[in-house]
Amino acid sequence: MGGRRTVGVVCALPVLVVALVTTGCGRAPDAAGPGVKPAPARPSGYGAQFLAVDECSSFGTTSFTEVPCTGERAAARVVARYDAKVGDGPLCPATTDFVLHISEQRPSSGENGDGTIPQGYACMRNLEPPHPGDPGGGGGPRTIAGDCVYGSGDGQVRETACDGSGKRKPQYRVTKAVTSRTKCPASTALYVQLGGAEPVGCARRV
Repeated sequence: MGGRRTVGVVCALPVLVVALVTTGCGRAPDAAGPGVKPAPARPSGYGAQFLAVDECSSFGTTSFTEVPCTGERAAARVVARYDAKVGDGPLCPATTDFVLHISEQRPSSGENGDGTIPQGYACMRNLEPPHPGDPGGGGGPRTIAGDCVYGSGDGQVRETACDGSGKRKPQYRVTKAVTSRTKCPASTALYVQLGGAEPVGCARRV
C-alpha cells in the first residue's frame, strides 16, 4: 500500500472461544461468559484437585465436567491450573485454546473439607484440532507471534484466522514479540499489546 505509513499501538482482544470469555492483552476476565456455569464438583477418584494439570474435561453448551482422559467424552486437557482470580494469576501458556473459570465450592455441612474446590482457572488445550490458540488460529486467550488481527474500532484490534477462514479478514500479522517497541523491525506498521515477558507485538500489514 502506497502513501505514508502510520504506526500505532493497540490492545489485542482475542475472539470469544467455545462460549468462554477470553480477553485482550493476554488475560482472561474475572467472570465467565453468558450462559457458562461454574465448573461442577468432580466425581471421586479423579485426583486431589479438580481439573489439575493433565486432567481432562468434556465440552458442553452450559457447563464443563471433569472426565477421564481416556474416555470418549474427553475433549480438552489442562495444561496449567492456578488457584487465583484470572486477573491476579499468571498468564496461561501461549498456545492455550481456552480458559475455564472455576468458582470456589465448599462441602455441605457435616462433610469433611476434602471436597473444597478453591476459586481458580484452568488453561485448556483441545485434544483434537482445531487449536484456536496456535499461531494464526484466530482465537485463544492470548495474542502471540504469528497471530493475525483486524481493527475493531476505538483503537482496538481482534484476532482472526490468518488463512482468511474467519468472519473478518486479517489486516495485520504479529511477526514477533519483543520487550520494547524499539526492538521491532522497520517494517512494523502496528504495535500490539500482548502482555507477558515480551509485551510488545510487532505487526505488519497483510
